[in-house]
Amino acid sequence: MQTAFFIDGYNVFYGLLAGTPYKWLDLPALLGAVVHENDPLSQVAEIHYFTSPVKPSLASRGRQSKQAQDTYIKALKARGVTVHWGRHRLDHRKAPRFVSRDVPASRADLVDIWNLEEKETDVRIGIAMYRMAAKHCWRGGCDDQVQQIVLVSGDSDMTPALEAIREDFPHLRVGIIVPHRKELEREPPGSLQKQADWMRRYILPEELAAHQLPERVRTRKKPADKPEYW
Repeated sequence: MQTAFFIDGYNVFYGLLAGTPYKWLDLPALLGAVVHENDPLSQVAEIHYFTSPVKPSLASRGRQSKQAQDTYIKALKARGVTVHWGRHRLDHRKAPRFVSRDVPASRADLVDIWNLEEKETDVRIGIAMYRMAAKHCWRGGCDDQVQQIVLVSGDSDMTPALEAIREDFPHLRVGIIVPHRKELEREPPGSLQKQADWMRRYILPEELAAHQLPERVRTRKKPADKPEYW
């Protein structure tokens, strides 16, 4: 079963990797193992990774964070991953002041904030999945290049795209890998689960540890070396 993956990089980083020593993740190897566990006949056909460039002025390590992201992207491309870029938007907003968890938010007490928002990623993923389905499937079946798509995200905003795919291409198998660590005990969105033939609800720490890239990844040009602080 040839499988195409669509990865929300923001979801993966903050739901699975932030605060861990496993950021140098070999995504093709991990995803291949997970999908093979679900169905031993599954094989990786394509991997699409969606992300937005780090803003050094707002990153915890400034330029170093941007360099680490660029290095990781270079390593993923060397492993055959197709990378799609979105963007961040920073603008002025007002939001209710946080006092404590016991005090409800009030629109009568607003403070000025900078709001950083990732833009275009969800739409890009949805369009890419639908185009993939339309290219390889029809109402009566799918060709031998792609028979399954797997969304790697826990974002319920992806539900409408999956609903359309399920309705228009009923023979295309749909899987979801929620990029959460088991110990966080987050409940995956029911709307996503409803659209999937199968769902993996979390990734174990030992799986992350077992699927790390080598310290140096060869590329067509300069090698990609794992960032020291990772």
